[in-house]
Amino acid sequence: MERQEAEAVYEAGRERCVDFILALEARYERLEARVEKLEAQLRRSSRNSSLPPSQDPPLGPPRAQKAPGGRGRGGQPGHEGTHRRLLPLAQVDEVEEHWPKRCARCAHAFGARERVDAAPAQRHQVAELPPIAVRVTEHRLHRLRCPACAAETRARLPSGVPQSAFGPRLEAAVATLAVRNRVSRRDTVELIGELFGCRLASGTVDAILERAGEALAGSHAQLEACVRSAPAVNIDETGWRTGGRRRTLWGVLTPQAALFRIAPDRHEREAKALLGADFAGIVCSDRWWAYNYLEPAGRQVCWAHLLRDFTAQSEGPEPEKSFGQTGLEIAGRLFAAWEDFQRDGDRARLLVQVAPLERELRPLLQRHAGKSPKYKRTRGLARNLLKTWPALWTFTHVEGIEPTNNHAERGLRGAVIYRKLSLGSQSERGERTTERLLSASVTCRLQRRSLFAYFTDVLAARIRGDPIPLLA
Repeated sequence: MERQEAEAVYEAGRERCVDFILALEARYERLEARVEKLEAQLRRSSRNSSLPPSQDPPLGPPRAQKAPGGRGRGGQPGHEGTHRRLLPLAQVDEVEEHWPKRCARCAHAFGARERVDAAPAQRHQVAELPPIAVRVTEHRLHRLRCPACAAETRARLPSGVPQSAFGPRLEAAVATLAVRNRVSRRDTVELIGELFGCRLASGTVDAILERAGEALAGSHAQLEACVRSAPAVNIDETGWRTGGRRRTLWGVLTPQAALFRIAPDRHEREAKALLGADFAGIVCSDRWWAYNYLEPAGRQVCWAHLLRDFTAQSEGPEPEKSFGQTGLEIAGRLFAAWEDFQRDGDRARLLVQVAPLERELRPLLQRHAGKSPKYKRTRGLARNLLKTWPALWTFTHVEGIEPTNNHAERGLRGAVIYRKLSLGSQSERGERTTERLLSASVTCRLQRRSLFAYFTDVLAARIRGDPIPLLA
């Protein structure tokens, strides 16, 4: 504002000055709120938000490191070290004996009769691949003419021979490379050609994955029934793309099973459709509003998410800063108590350690739940935690429940990388294939089961017309 404009406002009288000052104050508050919002966005990182570490700003604060213990890197003096264990002789395919020809001291030439071990032989095993090449079998279906009626009849393929040009083990290898190792279609074609000497096309890879997805339909349905009847599950969701359109990938995991489904969005109705309307177990999740239909007593909310929220609050202005610092201190003591419980399994001790934390956290939340709208971030977090209060402490008294949702996040990690590399799906049919392949992949990993062997059994059973092997 120029001096003349200010003098004009002053000359207009007291009423005009008051209106002008009030307008300036309102504008200042709007700009202050905007600056705080932009500064909070600049501070966002994997430490205080759901951003992955790969999106941390290059000039941001470094991640917290453990304090140096004064020891050098690597093995310490006196450490025995770790070595590759030798296979038992029953698993060795070939044994070659090697004898010294001459004495290392006097050059005496050893004869055959002198080959008597002075000490146990040193064992050295070498694992090597034999020359690998795809074995191609040609099936000739002959046609004969009947001498009685002159009708021609052609032979049919035996039940174990696939209609396609590729056998179950080769197709299982292609499916494993795609879903577990996240190899692109073009790289799969190149890799299969180099390793096995077999020519494929990118469209062939898609056809193989589609056949595998169709064969897994029954297994996927059985996983769904298993998850819905589980006593406790971990659930999470992440973004997906189908034909460039936004979709959502949902994942529900138990200790031995994983179920994935691609849905239109992150709405409550999708959570209900995945878990079932009458799910009676404990649901471990973050605090996304789609899970609010669940009773707090039947939930466990993630303290790892809460730790990041407290970190974000501690990096803001007052009173956010003091609120976040106190919350971080409480969360740190809670995780220390959980680590003690994982070591000794003493639940009574866990309850004793957590009880003071409950008494400290609730008054803190109640004080900040009534703050003015100016501090809406702190007020919103405090009110949300009070609303879901029982879900903060389920892990203390229910067996098998953890205070974090890391199980679901780890299960989704491979799917997120798969989405980034493949850019998602291209059709609804592709969505069904992807969710079935991902479910089988993560479930086999949870069960410490070979995904390649399972895919081989599934595709071989499909060729023979036998029942498909199930996972749960």
